[in-house]
Amino acid sequence: MVTALAVPEPRVRAALEALPGDGLPAYVYDLAGLAEHMAAVRAALPPEVELYYAAKANPEPPVLAALAPFADGFEVASGGEVAHVAAAVPGRPLAFGGPGKTPAEIAAALDAGVGRFHVESLHELRVLAHLSAGRPAPVRVLLRFDPDVPAGLLASGALAMGGGPTPFGMDAGDTDAAVRLLTGGAHPQLEPAGLHAHLASGLAAPELAAVAEAVAGAAAALARRHGFALRELNLGGGMRVDYGDPGARFDWAGYGTALARIAAGLPGVRLRIEPGRALTAYCGWYVTQVLDVKGSRGARFAVLRGGTHHLRTPATRGHDQPCAVLPVPDWPHPWPRPAAGPGPVTFVGQLCTPKDVLARGVPVAGVRAGDRVAFAMAGAYAWNISHHDFLMHPHPAVHFLPADGSATPLTRRGT
Repeated sequence: MVTALAVPEPRVRAALEALPGDGLPAYVYDLAGLAEHMAAVRAALPPEVELYYAAKANPEPPVLAALAPFADGFEVASGGEVAHVAAAVPGRPLAFGGPGKTPAEIAAALDAGVGRFHVESLHELRVLAHLSAGRPAPVRVLLRFDPDVPAGLLASGALAMGGGPTPFGMDAGDTDAAVRLLTGGAHPQLEPAGLHAHLASGLAAPELAAVAEAVAGAAAALARRHGFALRELNLGGGMRVDYGDPGARFDWAGYGTALARIAAGLPGVRLRIEPGRALTAYCGWYVTQVLDVKGSRGARFAVLRGGTHHLRTPATRGHDQPCAVLPVPDWPHPWPRPAAGPGPVTFVGQLCTPKDVLARGVPVAGVRAGDRVAFAMAGAYAWNISHHDFLMHPHPAVHFLPADGSATPLTRRGT
């Protein structure tokens, strides 16, 4: 397996190389690049479509603030995310999703003025009805349903959340019962706003558009069957991010055209999408230092400071993280400097497990102890899903390159 190479643009590379050696490993987030990407995504979407950012992908406050001008709202999936996102981008609309909401989280979200709840089960709907009783403001409810879609539509995705037995959303019978409960008049504080579906992640634009078409048809049929006005339809996220090709991007223009076609067939319905990874993955870099270079049975390994306890994405998804070697000429030590290259080198971390692998078979021109290695596409599901304290290594620093395009970090902190 050959890992994709990723070359930082000059401004980002200058920032990665300027970090102090005693401050590695570190995350560097390019807020200007993020804003540019978000502007392009926003421009590709038709005006009938709202964009909510799934905060679970990367909840760093400066990242949320950079996204805010382009996002119609934020999807949160826990009480902690409700409080965190509300503090980071105050006043922005929130939608509370996730399959395991506790009564305390639901109550806190109601107190915080969360505008929408993605309800995952009949039980959750009853809990929400009880906790919202007597409140003056209506509570908008979108039922997360698991519609049947044509066989094979989800097959190319990295993760399937629907189309088979799943803990997410409701089967047809429970969805019908939930609609009757919502529209029966017993809970006037609950406003039946519409439906939500997120069936798979990691789909290319044509496949995701086909899934969206199927979901829209199922939603319209469900609304007709029960005679209720479908005002909102949330199609979720699931846009493919290709770690094997750092220069590739999801076809937002093609997907936007498909969404416009769906919107035209559902007059009066507000469509919404909830991307996460596909928005922020490209803005983040994880940069660290080579500690050792050695051979084993014909293979060569570079041992890095840090590892998958900082950047868990490759271990979680089973891929190799695209990267670049940033040579460092200085070697301040009196002992020899181990080196390898040219040829393939596997980059591993400090953990006592053979699974601590960030990238395999990287075709380097050369690598030496003391060099830096920058891992691209580390802006989503990276630090925030990592098992930070395994072996109790130090946490990485975090830096934010400002949206004005300068190379001086806007913020620097330890996590």
